Amino acid sequence: MEFEHIPHPAPTADDAREQAIANPGFGTVFTDHMAVVDYDAAKGGWYSATLGPRQPIALDPAASVLHYAQEIFEGMKAYRLADGSMGLFRPLENARRYNASARRMAMPELPEELFLESVRQVVDADKDWFPTVEGGSLYIRPFMFASEAFLGVRPATQYKHIVILSPAGNYFKSGSPAVSIWVSEYSRAAPGGTGAAKTGGNYAASLVPTGEAFAKGHDQVLFLDAVEKKWIEELGGMNLFFVMDDGRVITPPLTGTILPGITRDSLITLLREEGLEVSEEMYSLDQWRDDAQSGKLVETMACGTAAVVTPVGTVEGTNGKFNIGNGGPGELTSKIRAKLVGIQRGTVEDTHGWVTKLD
Repeated sequence: MEFEHIPHPAPTADDAREQAIANPGFGTVFTDHMAVVDYDAAKGGWYSATLGPRQPIALDPAASVLHYAQEIFEGMKAYRLADGSMGLFRPLENARRYNASARRMAMPELPEELFLESVRQVVDADKDWFPTVEGGSLYIRPFMFASEAFLGVRPATQYKHIVILSPAGNYFKSGSPAVSIWVSEYSRAAPGGTGAAKTGGNYAASLVPTGEAFAKGHDQVLFLDAVEKKWIEELGGMNLFFVMDDGRVITPPLTGTILPGITRDSLITLLREEGLEVSEEMYSLDQWRDDAQSGKLVETMACGTAAVVTPVGTVEGTNGKFNIGNGGPGELTSKIRAKLVGIQRGTVEDTHGWVTKLD
């Protein structure tokens, strides 16, 4: 499908853009363009693709997304590689997860190549927005929502797929060498629910406990399983890895209530390449506390697209508080982060073909 290019009537001036990307933080600065692809079952599916100015979306008040929350999204980054070109990290996996989320939310699948091309179009148009701050990237947000206007409870027949970009710097604002976690008594997802889909409703359910964590001075919230309230699942936006003193690494299994993170999957591969045994198994909060206090557990890593790989230093809940290791980045966390970031930015050999060059 060819993309129609709609000229931007008033692109951001160079000096204003440079000021905006000098210290962009995360998720508050946006580039000039967006890609839009429309879907209508009556027209045979996906039928229109445009690259044009980023602008407000006109929605009927009865649009299904506003009432029944048919919505999915992805999180990706474009990196500046060592040779000066732009690259994406495992974008096909994002396309596949996008479609897995679509299936769970009764939404149409987007052809993988159309997903990838919509991303390429926006990154190419706005590559001058790449921030020069340490660790900077262009955060990419593809999303799809039901745009059909009706109030009956059924899957919609009309949708929009849109891609926007946000220059990104540091994800966490605390400046601490390791993140602090609050253990929530709320549940994020239940068996048979939508926990494995990247849909806005899951994040809406996490906002009260996330706000609670922030109010208590923590960086992230931890969710336990919804049935027994004892098994560690994931943070508000990241997966977890637990590093033992014998070199074994544990990460919670994908049971349908945890988002299958692409960074998580990459870390499993990289850790095993280091000769470590990585086990996908249930791990309880009580065991985490006991292992941390006994010294059996030496590091805990949180990982995700936005935060990459981040050490966990402190865990607190209604039953008390405990620390991980020395409260800062551990040896393995630092090593595996450096390797992953190096692959993403082209300074470490990509033996898996994970990086897709864009120019």
